[in-house]
Amino acid sequence: MQKILITGGTGFIGSHTAVELIAAGYECLILDNFVNSHPAVVNRIAQITGKTPLVIEGDVCDAVGLDTLFATHTISAVIHFAGLKAVGESVREPLRYYANNVNGTMTLLLAMMKANVKTIVFSSSATVYGEPDSSPIPESAPYRAASPYGRSKAMVESMLTDLTLSDPAWRVALLRYFNPVGAHPSGTMGEDPTGTPNNLMPFVCQVASGRLPMLSIFGHDYATADGTGERDYIHVMDLSEGHLAALRYLARDDAAPLLIANLGTSRSHSVLDVVTTFSRVNDLPIPYQFVARRPGDVSAYWADASYAEHTLGWKATRSLEDMCRDSWNWQKQNPQGYRN
Repeated sequence: MQKILITGGTGFIGSHTAVELIAAGYECLILDNFVNSHPAVVNRIAQITGKTPLVIEGDVCDAVGLDTLFATHTISAVIHFAGLKAVGESVREPLRYYANNVNGTMTLLLAMMKANVKTIVFSSSATVYGEPDSSPIPESAPYRAASPYGRSKAMVESMLTDLTLSDPAWRVALLRYFNPVGAHPSGTMGEDPTGTPNNLMPFVCQVASGRLPMLSIFGHDYATADGTGERDYIHVMDLSEGHLAALRYLARDDAAPLLIANLGTSRSHSVLDVVTTFSRVNDLPIPYQFVARRPGDVSAYWADASYAEHTLGWKATRSLEDMCRDSWNWQKQNPQGYRN
């Protein structure tokens, strides 16, 4: 049984990916500092899978801790989620983002090299594209990140690309995903941000549950059909399946040293689309107000995900209705998130 290290494995995407990997027969070792997640996630993973993953509380910026981890455990590959991810916060605190996202990844890679572990799936982001010339966006689109968060992801991508050029024994997947939403269909796991949510769907869910009085929609004067930002929303379970597909690809004898793939649905929905669909599917009114745009946000983008389908045999299959239904199912069962 291969043991996979998942950094940030108790976070939203990491925890759902852990469930997917365990179901596929992998053993998961989670490293997390719980800055943006909750230890209760581990029990939820166990509830769903029947297996409790080993969890180490630690930080990817801790070189000594990483060296100890790799010396203690036989790791086959790494899926690297650990990182800060709020666009607006990154504009206010750029050095914190570069220190955590870029230096943390470098520290992880140095530890991997010492341990001769040379397979990594990196959780990148469509924010590396910034404001694109057009959508859908192919992987060949240039880097135009519009925030320190996006630029930190682009820097890590460049670092990993250079690594594969220096040593073709490395197997690296850069997965650029768009806007993850939804939850495990059981309602056992979902997105539980600390403080006021930065992302749309948990904000909508907390308004629906009464935790927040009103949804704030950032900007209504974008060059889109209804003036609100358009994004490619993807169900977290589709995204988790994409990580499993990438891991399996990198294990193939004919795998290229570097894989760059968009994980999205190849279509967009506006903020108002999401709000009205959520209201319709769950029969809940969502009061909202328009407020000023956030620094670093772009008007519209969505993926050309055809390369992932061709190369990985992966395709997003869940609808916006599924995303809204599963998100609310999680929230209503866990009105205070993992702190219930």
